Amino acid sequence: MSEIRYGIIGSGMMGQEHIRNINLIDGARVTAVSDPDRDMRDRAQALAGSGCRAFDRHQDLLSEDLCDALVIAAPNHLHHPILMDVLPANLPVLAEKPLCTTLADCEEVLAAAARRSAPVWVAMEYRYMPPVERLLAAVGTGETGGVRMVSIREHRFPFLPKVGNWNRFNAMTGGTLVEKCCHFFDLMRLITGAEASRVYASGAADVNFHNELHDGRRPDILDNAFVVIDFANGMRGMLELCMFAEGSQWQETITVIGEAAKAEARVPGPARFAPDKLERDSEFVLSPRSTKLEQREVIHVDHSILAAGDHHGSTFFQHQKFFAMVRDGGQPDVTLEDGLKSVRIGLAAEQSARTGQAVVLEEAFDLKTAV
Repeated sequence: MSEIRYGIIGSGMMGQEHIRNINLIDGARVTAVSDPDRDMRDRAQALAGSGCRAFDRHQDLLSEDLCDALVIAAPNHLHHPILMDVLPANLPVLAEKPLCTTLADCEEVLAAAARRSAPVWVAMEYRYMPPVERLLAAVGTGETGGVRMVSIREHRFPFLPKVGNWNRFNAMTGGTLVEKCCHFFDLMRLITGAEASRVYASGAADVNFHNELHDGRRPDILDNAFVVIDFANGMRGMLELCMFAEGSQWQETITVIGEAAKAEARVPGPARFAPDKLERDSEFVLSPRSTKLEQREVIHVDHSILAAGDHHGSTFFQHQKFFAMVRDGGQPDVTLEDGLKSVRIGLAAEQSARTGQAVVLEEAFDLKTAV
């Protein structure tokens, strides 16, 4: 097809980031947006440019022949009902993470998707950050001598204000360890090549949002946590999350240690949250055991790509691959099963943080507290 027409369902902060990145791709055009919030809908329509139609209901967008592919970027708790409406249309879909906020909803989506031919890609854009891709290449080519341990540290700014304050509450997000950290659990699965078997987490809501009150409710979302994961092949992973550490030099540090070397991807936060508002390059660092000398690579991402979003260019690179799949055929890099399994780890971590007990993950996707 000469042009691929996109429909955006959910036109808030992340929906608008998708539009800015689709605008950078030759042959791609946003022709329809939907959002019940008029302000977000109008902003998204303006970003998309002339010829884009706006709807307050996604059902009305679907009833028109305006799109060749869909992007779902609505609040987390709405992913399930929207997907159940969208899947019968049999259009390619890029569905924002987390897939859903409960395992039951994830499983219902998988069952519904099995009855269609068009692909569904779960938007785990952290896979496509250039320093993370360099790290994955180092693991794949044996530079680290295999994988023994994976650790991810994210020190960042608090959740931003969103329409209806939906991201302040576990019931609408799935919890911080689902909403935010499914990205990291997806990376751990990818790096280790294994499924999580046991999860232990300690976390709390210590700093953020204590003075907020929304419709008589206090925010209950975690703002810091440690999560330790055992994988079925004997590898281990650890996540360190702090959401009141804005201004850190590196927002994410992803470390893989093998028998031959340690490899790190170091990712700066968005420039608009940096004290000096400057875009920074990321780094890849390889530390071989044999020489004890670091090999440091500075990884530059074009500033026009960085300016299109808050995820160090990864939304753009993800969209390039999704566009190629829609145009040329093929399968999604990140499947619905991948989406379910990252949610599963996040839910186990949330349960462990609440109960103080480790959680065993079984093949049937049940979560059971370890004795």
